[in-house]
Amino acid sequence: MSLASAINTAQTIFTNTGQQTAVVSKNIANSSNGDYVRRLAMMGVNSEGQYYVKIQRAQDDALFKQTISSISQSSAQSRLLDGLQTIQSVFGGDEYPSSPSNYLATFRSSLQTYAASPGNITIASSTVADAKDLANSISTSATAVQEVRADADKEILEQVGTLNELLSKFETINNQIVGALATGADASDALDQRDKLLKSMAEIVGISTVTRSNMDTVIYSADGTVLFETIPRKVTFTPTSNYDATVTGNPILVDGIAIKAGTGGNTSAEGTLASLLQLRDDLAPKIQSQLDEMARGLVTMFQENGAPGLFVWSGTTVPAAGTITAGIASSLAVNPAAEADPTTLRDGTVNGGASSNPTASSGYTELLDSYIVAMDTPMSFDTAADLGGTATIMTYASSSIGWLEQLRKSATTADENKSVMLAQTQQALSNATGVSLDEELALMLDLEQSYKASAKLLSTVDEMLTTLLDSVR
Repeated sequence: MSLASAINTAQTIFTNTGQQTAVVSKNIANSSNGDYVRRLAMMGVNSEGQYYVKIQRAQDDALFKQTISSISQSSAQSRLLDGLQTIQSVFGGDEYPSSPSNYLATFRSSLQTYAASPGNITIASSTVADAKDLANSISTSATAVQEVRADADKEILEQVGTLNELLSKFETINNQIVGALATGADASDALDQRDKLLKSMAEIVGISTVTRSNMDTVIYSADGTVLFETIPRKVTFTPTSNYDATVTGNPILVDGIAIKAGTGGNTSAEGTLASLLQLRDDLAPKIQSQLDEMARGLVTMFQENGAPGLFVWSGTTVPAAGTITAGIASSLAVNPAAEADPTTLRDGTVNGGASSNPTASSGYTELLDSYIVAMDTPMSFDTAADLGGTATIMTYASSSIGWLEQLRKSATTADENKSVMLAQTQQALSNATGVSLDEELALMLDLEQSYKASAKLLSTVDEMLTTLLDSVR
């Protein structure tokens, strides 16, 4: 090897080692960055036989796409579970102490006590008070359920705004990547940023991606609607200011196509938007319908002479049998006449009609007994409330809590499973593309040895040149 050749070789080694060292240093600096993909300094040989360093990202597209899918499923399940737990809190939490079922059982017990002592004014007052507690439980629960829907609507608006911002940022980064690769520039940092944006989007809406040969990426929603292709598609949503049982929330539109809501406790939703739609438009309305049916049952059961009696609502009639009267639960109350004179419940004169106790006997129990029997007699319910078509009002109220609890337990189990799946997928991706400090430090030591060898070569050349110059003096 000539001295000139030796010098060129050493210079090449210094240059390549410097580039490799810079890559390793950057990897080490980003070892705790979950959105950083490890860089690889790959050696290559050009057409002239010269060695050069090419920087590549250690990306695993299959694992990354699986991670994106897991993020969408886990975030949707987690948000649905949060919503169900909020609804559970409406009824007092784990044991459902504030549920209509509990108040209904207390009221029935009071009726039995009153029937045993129909002349006791204290017991009569207590029975009417328990009826009032029952009505308040149903009406306040219905109001709280509508607040859950309203809160979900507000959150949808916020997340749609966030999604549009992410799509706008994605356009900028995507254009940078396409431009960089077209000019041969390193786009690794921009690719990291693009992947980070995709992860953020996946939390909000289920997505899938297709990357073209020029590294331009197209994003589709879980429903197959284009979210981004060269430019972002506009995601639109019109919020609803006030919710009641008669109000239907507006859809979320991507290029005019509605995003579908999830279904089931183990929700089919991907991304929080789909689970928020499920909560707002399916689960909360079902609870509302069940409360409406309980309220309708009470108004019907305690009617007097074809008109509302002990239990009244904003309407003046007894609702039709077996059909949901939307919103009746929100206005359910106890007739003020019964509060003013509790004995009217015994006599059937709460609404001012003809008395069922014409002799005004203090021992009259026939009407009270009929109410107790009615509470234990099956009646028709609207099957749209998801609790069957026939049941006693006591069983119906218990079934409503059972329905919610079963859904919550299913959502809890699914949330645990999907969280574990996400953690495992993220770990697998990190193992494949993340930075291992042990590996990087070992590589740094190898590069240090390569640098020392190059330095030794230059030192030897220097000595040889010095000897040569000294010999010609």
